[in-house]
Amino acid sequence: MGRRLRDVHAPIMLVICVLCAIGLIMQYSAAGGAWRVFAVPQAIRMVIGFGVFAALVVMPTQRLLQLSYLTYAGCLALLVIVEAMGFIGMGAQRWVSLGVFNLQPSELMKLGVILALARYFHGATLEGTRHILVLLLPAFLVLMPVALILKQPNLGTATIVAFIAFSVCFMAGIRWYYFASVIVAAAAALPVAYSLLHDYQKRRVMTFLDPASDPLGAGYNIIQSKIAIGSGGFIGKGLLNGSQGQLDFLPEKQTDFIFTMLAEEFGFFGSFVLLGLYAVLLAFALLLMRNCRHAFGRLVAAGVGAMLFVHIFINMAMVMGMIPVVGVPLPFLSYGGSFLISTLAACGLLMHVYVNRDANVPRPRQFGL
Repeated sequence: MGRRLRDVHAPIMLVICVLCAIGLIMQYSAAGGAWRVFAVPQAIRMVIGFGVFAALVVMPTQRLLQLSYLTYAGCLALLVIVEAMGFIGMGAQRWVSLGVFNLQPSELMKLGVILALARYFHGATLEGTRHILVLLLPAFLVLMPVALILKQPNLGTATIVAFIAFSVCFMAGIRWYYFASVIVAAAAALPVAYSLLHDYQKRRVMTFLDPASDPLGAGYNIIQSKIAIGSGGFIGKGLLNGSQGQLDFLPEKQTDFIFTMLAEEFGFFGSFVLLGLYAVLLAFALLLMRNCRHAFGRLVAAGVGAMLFVHIFINMAMVMGMIPVVGVPLPFLSYGGSFLISTLAACGLLMHVYVNRDANVPRPRQFGL
């Protein structure tokens, strides 16, 4: 156990710790220079998250493989509980109240999907993955949670779960024309999907197309976000000196718009450093996808890399007005316990793959594939 912890990749651990430290500093800034409002609760969640991280690193790969379907089933059960008796907040039913902590199971489901698909395709041969019948169970594993998450409603997280699943299936060797068929079908269904959106979601799309049409209503957030990012300049205005953030012109500054706070106070230079840290973490995932000897590890690395990438891309693109606002948080920086713990758990999976990259992981029998 101790040996596995000593074998972790030290530079990547440093990157993760620096990202967490930046997150705490930005939470301190979002509270106007107070630690107890956001930063201290976030630090407590970080301790829990690093505990999960360490538990995943020391766990034998064979044990993690055995627990993959069970983890998925547990996350799916939590989504059903949310639907039946979930906590309602901000117009959505996404949380389960644990007394001292509101858990958002859809965040944990990202890890459940990664582990379940990696476990499934680890047990299949390359020839087996190219048969269309092989896709039936993975499709069920993905569509069930996506449907439950959409019903909450939570379009952003449902999209991310689908993207993660696509990435793992692609790495598993599924033929390209299956993906093309799904993309074409999704594009053809867009008019129907738009008609099924909630009114606030339709307003987000229209605001994205023309933010100035409702500058004090639906377009307010994105207009203030652009002003804040632009006013940061090259080196920013300094910690606690951002006008849009500190004077409360910027709503949701501690969660979805935390990057805007950082860009205003630390400018292009601070944003570039943050992107550099993310790039190192993503490059680590890519290297593991290439160097890990067993398929389970390669697919887990692919899923975690896809999860981190899509969160970073969507969050930054939406606060800059490049895509509609869909409420996607930024890894390590955004306030929120479930997302922070699931992000650190995902990094724990990544480090688990690194520590066990040369392990011999037998391929379990899987439906004769």
